[in-house]
Amino acid sequence: MSEGHQPVLLHEVLEFLAPRAGGRYLDCTFGGGGHARAILESAADSQVVALDRDPAAQARAGLMREEFAGRFALIDRDFGRLGELELGSFDGVLFDLGVSSFQFDDVERGFSFRQDAPADMRMDPRSGVPAAQWLETATTEMLVRAIRDYGEEAHWRRVVRALEAARGTGVLQRTTGLAAVIADAIPARDRHRTKIHPATRSFQGIRIAVNDELGALERALPAAFTRLTSGGGLCVISFHSLEDRLVKQAFRRWCGQPESAADATPQQFRTCQAEPLTRRPVTPREAELAANPRSRSAKLRALRKL
Repeated sequence: MSEGHQPVLLHEVLEFLAPRAGGRYLDCTFGGGGHARAILESAADSQVVALDRDPAAQARAGLMREEFAGRFALIDRDFGRLGELELGSFDGVLFDLGVSSFQFDDVERGFSFRQDAPADMRMDPRSGVPAAQWLETATTEMLVRAIRDYGEEAHWRRVVRALEAARGTGVLQRTTGLAAVIADAIPARDRHRTKIHPATRSFQGIRIAVNDELGALERALPAAFTRLTSGGGLCVISFHSLEDRLVKQAFRRWCGQPESAADATPQQFRTCQAEPLTRRPVTPREAELAANPRSRSAKLRALRKL
């Protein structure tokens, strides 16, 4: 791990996964390897299989491959394709969603608007299209979904109109230009009401759309649950309300509980396949927030398969 990478809610993840000697664990979001390393160090002869669609993760995993020879493997794959992989069963599965610190801090990846860079935002730069190209060709409906639904931007109508008006000018090709278009679309009276930059929410929504993050999560959760052994733990750390909602609904379904207030399915028709380890999402403590401000929106949910 580099100094800039701090695994979020690490103590809590280890508590819920409870790694045991000889156990097999699946880290669906390797990132900087902080969680995977902690699992390997906490249980003798344990094994970790990790996934990451970012090709840059392979280089970061080099030291761990040497240090934990025969116990660690990193697969170059999007966790949304977990259902395609023949990996066997696991005693625990972890998802740490969102952008890793490495991706966010690499200026040229275009996840941040703090410095000028190509507006790319792809977690896997080998597939899909850059955000700049997506913005030039997306339908109005796609833009609305990204800005209003994924970004939860209150002034989504203004932002969508501004993005469409900026097409063909070249301004959407760079992060600073894109951020300026979005910020200028926000009414002046609202730009300074919060500490976050006015383009933050829209950047998040565009990133989620470009990487199909919610679709990948919807596909991966049932695939992960299927691969859990009896008594195995599933932990998911989310940073966005829509991610957390998907996780909450899936967990409640597997635990034989109503998925939402609108779920009127009679109890006799529910199947209880797991027990919740968290009644409410676990959030970082004050000490962690002080040490790692990026953890502020993290929410951890966990269950144990029956």
